[in-house]
Amino acid sequence: MSYTLIKNGTLINGNGGSPVNDGAVLIKDNYIIAAGPENSLKIPDDNLEVIDAKKSFILPGFIDTHVHLMTEGFSREDILYTPHSLYFYNALEFMKKTIDAGVTSVRDAGLADLGVKQAVDNGLIIGPRLQISVSPLTITGGHFDFWLNSGFDVKPMYPSLPDGIADGVEGVRKTVREVIRAGADFVKVMVTGGVISPNDRPEHPQFTQEELEVIVEEANFRELQVVAHAHGKQGIINAVKAGVNSIEHGTCIDDECIGLMLDNNTYLVPTFVAMKVNKKMAEEKDSSLPEWSRDDAIRMEKVHGKNIKNAYKSKIKIVMGTDSGVIPHGNNLKELGYLCDMGMDPMEAILAGTRRAAESLKWDHKVGTVEEGKLADIVISKEDPIKNIKSLGNPDNIILVLKDGIIMKNLLK
Repeated sequence: MSYTLIKNGTLINGNGGSPVNDGAVLIKDNYIIAAGPENSLKIPDDNLEVIDAKKSFILPGFIDTHVHLMTEGFSREDILYTPHSLYFYNALEFMKKTIDAGVTSVRDAGLADLGVKQAVDNGLIIGPRLQISVSPLTITGGHFDFWLNSGFDVKPMYPSLPDGIADGVEGVRKTVREVIRAGADFVKVMVTGGVISPNDRPEHPQFTQEELEVIVEEANFRELQVVAHAHGKQGIINAVKAGVNSIEHGTCIDDECIGLMLDNNTYLVPTFVAMKVNKKMAEEKDSSLPEWSRDDAIRMEKVHGKNIKNAYKSKIKIVMGTDSGVIPHGNNLKELGYLCDMGMDPMEAILAGTRRAAESLKWDHKVGTVEEGKLADIVISKEDPIKNIKSLGNPDNIILVLKDGIIMKNLLK
C-alpha cells in the first residue's frame, strides 16, 4: 500500500465548481481517496510520496472521444509501400504524444485492434486508456472503402482487423458481429461520405434506415454504443433516428437535426481541430491532400463552425474529440480553444474534455473528475487554463501526467 500526495496547486476538479486554492489530491495506489483544500485532507505519515505542484493547476486527465492512434494522415500511396508492422511501431510515438498532451483516455474510432489495447492495459507500452471500434462500418463505395478507380484496393486488412464493408440488412448484421468478435468496445459507422473519400462526397448519406437500425440493434444486444461519422444532414437524421450515441463532425447539422438529437439525448463531437487543419492543408499550394478532397475540405469547414455554434446555443451535449490521426497527434487540447471560440467559457470547455466526455463513453464512474473513488488520472498545467484556455493546447505547458496512479510525464523536477 502506497500513498501519493499532490499539493500546492489550484485544483480544477472537472465538476465545474470554482477552482480550489491550496488544493491537494491524495492517492492510494491507483485511486483518488480525497481531493480538496490541503488542510481538509487526512494525510498519512508513512509510505507517502509528495508531488509539489509548485503553484500550478491540477486537473483531471483529459478524454479525447475521437482519435485514430494507428495512423497519422491517410495517404493511400503510403499504404502500398509501408510494411504492416511499421504501423504498430509508429503508433508507439502517437500514443506517447497523446499522453504528453494531457490526454489519458481515448475512444479510437478505427484501426486500433485488440492487441494494441491489451499492450497498453498490460503496461507493455505507454498510451492512453482505450475504447476501440476496430474496423469502421462502411457501404461499398463509402467513406471507408479504399477501392480506387484503378481497380486497386489499398485498405489494410488482417485477421484482427476484419473488413468493415457491409451492404444489406443481413450483411451489416454479420459485420457488426465480426467487429465485436474482434474485440470492439463500441461500433463506428460511416453514415455519410467524408472529406478525404475518393468515391463519395461528405453530404451523401450511406446505409439505409433499416441497415442502421440493425447495426444499433446488434450493438445494443451486447450493451455497446454506436457512434456515427456524419457530415451531411440526411445521414445525421438517419443515424439519430436509428439510436446512435453520438454524431461525429456534424458539419451540416440544422434545426431539424438538433431537435432530433435533443429528443434522443445524442452527443455531438465537432472535431474542430481536424476541420481547421484540413482546410489549411487544402489551401496550401503544395498541399499533401489529394486534388479530389481539397474542395470538400474548404467547403465543409466554412459551414461547420456556424452550424456547430447553432447546435451549442440549442444546448446539445458537446464533448471533445479531435480526429487526431487524420491530423497530427499531440495537439488534442487545441480543441478546447476552438470550443471557446465557438462560445463556451473555459470551464465549460474543460468539462467537455473531462466529465462530460467520460459520461459520453459511460466511463464517468471511473474517470473524468478529480474526486474520491475515481482512478488517479491527473494532469498539471503550468499556466492557468481559466485565464488562458489555449495554453492547454501546448504540450509543453502540461508538466505532469498521471494515468492510473502512474507518472507518465514529469517536467516538475
